[in-house]
Amino acid sequence: MPRVSHDPSAAADGKQAAPAQRPSAEVGPLLAQGAPGGAASPAGAASADDIALVRRLLAGDEQAFQQLVTQLHTPMLRLAQAIAGPAGAQEVVQETWAAVFDGLVRFEGRASLKTWVFRILTNRARTWGTREKRMVPVSWLQDGDLGGEPAVDPARFDSTGDWATPPVPWTEQSPEVLLLRKEIGAVLQRELEALVPGQRTVVLLRDVEGCPSDEVCEILGISEANQRVLLHRGRSKLRAALERYMTRG
Repeated sequence: MPRVSHDPSAAADGKQAAPAQRPSAEVGPLLAQGAPGGAASPAGAASADDIALVRRLLAGDEQAFQQLVTQLHTPMLRLAQAIAGPAGAQEVVQETWAAVFDGLVRFEGRASLKTWVFRILTNRARTWGTREKRMVPVSWLQDGDLGGEPAVDPARFDSTGDWATPPVPWTEQSPEVLLLRKEIGAVLQRELEALVPGQRTVVLLRDVEGCPSDEVCEILGISEANQRVLLHRGRSKLRAALERYMTRG
């Protein structure tokens, strides 16, 4: 399977990458049958575009390969860095691409193609972390269940539960405008990298990659409740960092 790099068609040995192999008789049932009568895919399942793209890949369409790499390589690298860290990200992504193309004939379309690829990458990243002894298996996603970490400092509330020290209002500029600023982007990037791995990964998937909550649960293999806690805590820390930045002026 070709090694994906800045030149997606380049193999690890520098030779031109070979196109994907044509499908064997073993093809996922959804791909084999297609959506009857052009019916819409079930919620969370692969779209008609996903299915069409996978068919082209299985048929050895080089343009389909380029399209998939363009769509997913950068998001995959971000996700790999969030889980395995910068040292292992490239290796994890390369292993994921190999696993994706080896497994395409078994893609059944029960999840979107992006979710399916991200799920493979998450498993590869955790395997890499365990192998390199950089991560305790499973526990990195359980910090949302510990229950001892408040999302907001309790001292900011009075005895009735109302704000004693409310958040600093952004009166003249919306968060969307602030995020366009280079310095705000740098603050968010730094604080995102400082989050514990579970929070960082969930925030990345939800707020950077735009994955809905059910897809995040599928990708990471966590419950909806755990996903909500991780997301809330991660977002709260990022907002607190922005508030500190705005307070300093």
